[in-house]
Amino acid sequence: MLWAARVSGFFSAAMVMVVLSPSLQSFPPAEAIRSSQFDSHVRFPGQIAGGARGLAFRRAPAFRNAADCGNATGNVCDPSLVHIAITLDEEYLRGSVAAVHSVVQHATCPESVFFHFLVSDPALGDLVRAVFPQLQFKVYYFDPDRVRGLISTSVRQALEQPLNYARNYLADLLEPCVRRVIYLDSDLVVVDDVAKLWRTDLGGRTVGAPEYCHANFTKYFTDRFWSDKQFAGTFAGRRPCYFNTGVMVLDLARWRRTGYTRRIERWMEIQKSPAGRIYELGSLPPFLLVFAGHVAPIEHRWNQHGLGGDNVFGSCRDLHPGPVSLLHWSGSGKPWARLGAGRPCPLDALWAPFDLYGPADSAAEGSR
Repeated sequence: MLWAARVSGFFSAAMVMVVLSPSLQSFPPAEAIRSSQFDSHVRFPGQIAGGARGLAFRRAPAFRNAADCGNATGNVCDPSLVHIAITLDEEYLRGSVAAVHSVVQHATCPESVFFHFLVSDPALGDLVRAVFPQLQFKVYYFDPDRVRGLISTSVRQALEQPLNYARNYLADLLEPCVRRVIYLDSDLVVVDDVAKLWRTDLGGRTVGAPEYCHANFTKYFTDRFWSDKQFAGTFAGRRPCYFNTGVMVLDLARWRRTGYTRRIERWMEIQKSPAGRIYELGSLPPFLLVFAGHVAPIEHRWNQHGLGGDNVFGSCRDLHPGPVSLLHWSGSGKPWARLGAGRPCPLDALWAPFDLYGPADSAAEGSR
C-alpha cells in the first residue's frame, strides 16, 4: 500500500495520518472516522477506573455526540434502542473494552445503545461499570458446561473456549423483548455510527453479514463431509458463501420461532460423533451449515476482517480496497498483544486510540 513506503518503524500519529489520507479513499471523510476525536495519543481524565486480577483500565470520557439525542432510560425493552452483544473474558478483555469505546465514540446517539455482555465471570460487569459509568448494559452469565461437551479441537486454542460459542445462545439468553441484536467480536473497532448497521434490512432472513463469495467454501469442511452425499446435500438449492461470524445482525424473533440454536447444536453433535470430523475451524462451520446461502448481505465496509493474519502465524495484513466502517483483527494476531510485545503491525495503529488499558498517565508517557 501507498502508506507502507511513507513510514519507517511504527509511529502511530504518522501512520494514522497517512492511512486516513483522502487520496487513498479507504475512509470517506468525516463519515467512517471522526478525525477530531481520532488521535494517536488519546488522553482520558481520571484515575484507574477498574481492575480484574491485575487488569487496570482508565475511565472512558462521557460521549454525547448529538444535541437532539434523548436520555438513556435503562429499560432493555425500549424499542428505540440499538442492541449490541459482545463477550467479556480476561484474555480478550482489553479488546472488548476498546470495541465498546469505539462504538460509543462514533455513535451519533450513544445514549440509545444498549450492550449485552456475555460472561463466564460475572465480576467483569463491575469493571465495565467503572470504565463506562454512563453505559447502558446488562451482564448475562453463560455457563461453560452448556456447550463444553459439544466443542471439538480446533486449529487454535482460543477457538475452543466455551464463551466463543455463546453467540449460538443469544436468543435464549437475551430478553424476549429484544427482537434484534448486533453481535460483535472482541477484536474489532467500529469507526462509523453503529445505528447504520442496526438499520440493515434483513429481507426476511435471520442473519445479516458481509459475504465473501470468492472464498474457497469447500475448505471449511473435511473430505468426510464432502464424500458423504447426505452431508454434501446440505447445500443443495443454496448458493453458500463464506461469512465471518464476528459481525452479524441477528433477527432473534425469527431465530426463536425456527429453533436455530438446536440446529447448530445438532451439527456440533455430528462433529463429535465416532464417525469422524466434518469440519476443522471452531464455531464458524456450524453457522455456515445452517445459514450459508440464506444470509442477508451487508456491505463489506462493516467487516474489514483478517487484520490479525492467519490462525497460525498472525502475520501483518493490509486493508481490503474500499471504504471502512469496522476494522476486525480476526486471526491469531491481536493488536493489544503485538503492541504490548513491541512488535506491532502498521494497522494496529488504528486500534491503539481506543485502548483504555493502563494507568491514566500512560497515554501521556506514550506521547513524549
